[in-house]
Amino acid sequence: MTRSMNDPVTLPMAFLAGGGIMGRQMRDHDWSNSPLGHPEQWPQSLRTAVSIMLNSGHPMFLTWGPEQIFLFNDAYRPILGAKVSWALAQPFEQLWADIWDVLSPAIERAWAGEATWFENQKLVMQRNGYAEETYFNYSYSPIRDETGAVAGMFCACTETTATVFTTRQLRETERALREANAALQVEREAVRAANRQLMAETEFLRQLFERAPGFIAVLRGPNHVFELVNAAYQQLIGYRDVHQKPARLALPEVEGQGFFELLDQVYRTGEAFVGKQNAIQLQRQPGAPFEERFVDFVYQPLTNAEGQITGVFCQGSDVTERVQAEQALRQITETLEEQIQARTRELQQAEDALRQAQKMEAVGRLTGGIAHDFNNLLMGIKGSLGLIEKRLAAGRSNEIGRFIALAMSSTDRAAALTHRLLAFSRRQPLDPRTVRINQLVASMEDLLRRTLGETVSLELRLMPELWPTLCDPNQLESAILNLAINARDAMPDGGCLILETSALTLDDVQAQAYEVKAGQYVCLQVIDSGVGMSSEVITHAFDPFFTTKPIGQGTGLGLSMVYGFVRQSGGAVRIDSQIGVGTRLSLLLPRSQQDVTADAHAPARPMETPLAESGKVVLVVEDESSVRLLIVETLREWGYRTLEAIDGGAGLIILQSNTPVDLLITDVGLPVVNGRLMAEAAREVRPNLPVLYMTGYAEAAAAAEGFLEPGMALITKPFEMDAFAARVHEMVNGRRENTLIQSDSPDECSAD
Repeated sequence: MTRSMNDPVTLPMAFLAGGGIMGRQMRDHDWSNSPLGHPEQWPQSLRTAVSIMLNSGHPMFLTWGPEQIFLFNDAYRPILGAKVSWALAQPFEQLWADIWDVLSPAIERAWAGEATWFENQKLVMQRNGYAEETYFNYSYSPIRDETGAVAGMFCACTETTATVFTTRQLRETERALREANAALQVEREAVRAANRQLMAETEFLRQLFERAPGFIAVLRGPNHVFELVNAAYQQLIGYRDVHQKPARLALPEVEGQGFFELLDQVYRTGEAFVGKQNAIQLQRQPGAPFEERFVDFVYQPLTNAEGQITGVFCQGSDVTERVQAEQALRQITETLEEQIQARTRELQQAEDALRQAQKMEAVGRLTGGIAHDFNNLLMGIKGSLGLIEKRLAAGRSNEIGRFIALAMSSTDRAAALTHRLLAFSRRQPLDPRTVRINQLVASMEDLLRRTLGETVSLELRLMPELWPTLCDPNQLESAILNLAINARDAMPDGGCLILETSALTLDDVQAQAYEVKAGQYVCLQVIDSGVGMSSEVITHAFDPFFTTKPIGQGTGLGLSMVYGFVRQSGGAVRIDSQIGVGTRLSLLLPRSQQDVTADAHAPARPMETPLAESGKVVLVVEDESSVRLLIVETLREWGYRTLEAIDGGAGLIILQSNTPVDLLITDVGLPVVNGRLMAEAAREVRPNLPVLYMTGYAEAAAAAEGFLEPGMALITKPFEMDAFAARVHEMVNGRRENTLIQSDSPDECSAD
């Protein structure tokens, strides 16, 4: 199509006439500070491209100049999402910075004069303030100015997320097609605005149509003469010559199927028509049988500047494969649904049986090991108490000291076993401190040598100037001792045990292999020359209750405790082993950025029981009568006045009265009202009341930092009475708030 040299010259701003919302925004935009300048000063090549874009119902945008200033049409607005309010006249790279690494190679090719096309390109966009996975078909084409140089880039695109995703996404594609129903207006507006470059711009537009993912056809006049069709349309109807032919002559087999009547209706009334999954019979090859296809399509009237209807724009998609697949799927679903339900029931029954068998096996291991350990411990306690009773009855009180020490030792070992049960489930309350592993290992050297015996030598390889780490030193000592005992048992004929420390910096890939965050770590390796482990044993080594020892000779919690402690501390554990060679077990603990302010490994010094200041009142809330009696009697012996309550409700009555209370000591898990809720309610009327929680096991103990508020502390059962006395004295006198105390009982149970 050409333009007569006698046509009137277009007014300077006429190319922005119409164009919907974006045409109006471009006319109203303040261009004074834009690198493009005022539209009246734009070159004709830019005006032509803008006019084609604005009057198209297909999503399009262009960029111009070295800054790649971004201009777009109404159909492109939905693609921008929340960015639409500020996107006009912005630099392209700033607008789509979130996907620039994907787009920039094609953009560079376009500015080098090369047109590109992308189909179903994945773009993770931030157009609505969150990452959104989308797919697009789009082309980038260079725009040349009057000198022939590349001055801009033109893009026509279609979002194909609907065809890549599910039915929901298919509905989005259908909406996108409806939004694109006015694309043919581009050609008519281009005729009015074009100059001598009209033929080149028309060819450019034809290329855009050719590359569109759906079929497109432009029909002119009442006889619906084909003016323009793209490759997708040719593929749909079979490769036959329809150019400049009336539709009824070009596609005679379609007569009587209702499509020509719809074209007549749209041309006559000016009302668009939308069809979904319409069947059409086509003879795609001469002499070939008729073939049924299914199409989604839009018939949209085309009008000239005076509003007269001049043709019909057709756009759509061949959805035959989708319709056939849906039909086949419905048939398969109808026949297989009952079979799937039956197989699912069978699978669920088998899984239930397997889980029950695994649970019973684990319970057997747990009860065998723990019953063995606890029976021994209870025997030590019960036997010692019996001997004490007999000695006292015989007046031989000077002989009961060693039996008291034996009972206390058995109690400590029972507490240690309880801690190990908590550790493998990551419920062990930790007291993390800044620790220097070299000093801790060195301080344990004598203990380790005695533990290993004469047949196993010990070698320390400690890295100088090793970083400090953040962990619970008591748990780390217990872990090292457990690993040393395991290594000793793996070397029945003797051997060598090496403890080696080092510093590691893990990048993202290395950290992923260890299942930790990238960063700096302190590594402690325990290396033995023992019998080694098979790959199957390594696979289950950290499983709770797993042990290679006979039932009744181990709980299977040793390595589980180590694993739970290290993972709870933000680190990782790794086993490397070879049968007949030995085992290397590596503990990775995160580096601490704080200096060691005190010796975390200094031996505990005996403390004198602090006496209470005159008149101090302590309320004890404990539902276990024996524990409550022990604590109350101990507090009275230290000089405190005491009040008692058997549950949270009774305690709350006292706390909400006018009775003076200087310290609340309460169990966490109480009937009626638990200790935490009681303390919170009490602080509403006594905001500065110190609270000391006691617990043997609680979710709060595993997350004490979030559990405790200022003026609160938590101590785990069983605890040493001297440590308990010191804590009571400190809290009554307003010192050391918001902390966690654990039992310091060493873990002397055998490692598994």
